[in-house]
Amino acid sequence: MSHVIAPPPVPSVPVHAQNQRFPVRRIYCVGRNYAAHAIEMGGTGREAPFFFMKPGDAVLPVAAGETGTLAYPSLTRDLHHEVELVVAIGQGGRDIPAARALEHVWGYAVGLDMTRRDLQAEMKKAGRPWSIGKAFDGAAPIGAITPAAQVTGIDTAAIGLTVNGQPRQAGRIDQMIWNVAEVIEHLSAAWTLAPGDLVFTGTPEGVAAVVAGDVLEANIEGLNALRVRIG
Repeated sequence: MSHVIAPPPVPSVPVHAQNQRFPVRRIYCVGRNYAAHAIEMGGTGREAPFFFMKPGDAVLPVAAGETGTLAYPSLTRDLHHEVELVVAIGQGGRDIPAARALEHVWGYAVGLDMTRRDLQAEMKKAGRPWSIGKAFDGAAPIGAITPAAQVTGIDTAAIGLTVNGQPRQAGRIDQMIWNVAEVIEHLSAAWTLAPGDLVFTGTPEGVAAVVAGDVLEANIEGLNALRVRIG
């Protein structure tokens, strides 16, 4: 098949200890999936899961041991960090029951859901879609993906983030309101999942602003750390 313009390159993420990469199709994100974070964002602490999306090419892949650079995005003066467990989908499906959901997981990674908080707040106040707050260039930094078979204890792993070496966020994966299997069940009821999809599963409390020059280090026990400098 020929195209009238050159097809864009496929976004991809490094894989732990492999030369091959994981191609990215879609990026789904779960909102307010930790009770304390839901409360700090004005919620009740527990509600049915809701989702938003980032374009696949918003991914900012960072290889293990390297420091990525995220240019401070345009239009905002309030860029926030949100450390998250990312689930990489290797087997697609629709209406996937929670009991079978983990069979669809290819691997796990540490990610950052970067947010132009002021723009998001403006859109919420006006009752408009807030993609502009979430779906900008480089809005989804992610570290190397570790295949699921090589990951142990992820359900109870510690998750945290430091900025310039100072702790900002800390929690545990078992503090999620909806666990990974339940998230996949709910998500696949709304969309047909496919290999190459990434699912950002929510963030613990402590989200805050960063400025140019800040260095963020995101960690989840058992996974490659993610280190990003704000340019």
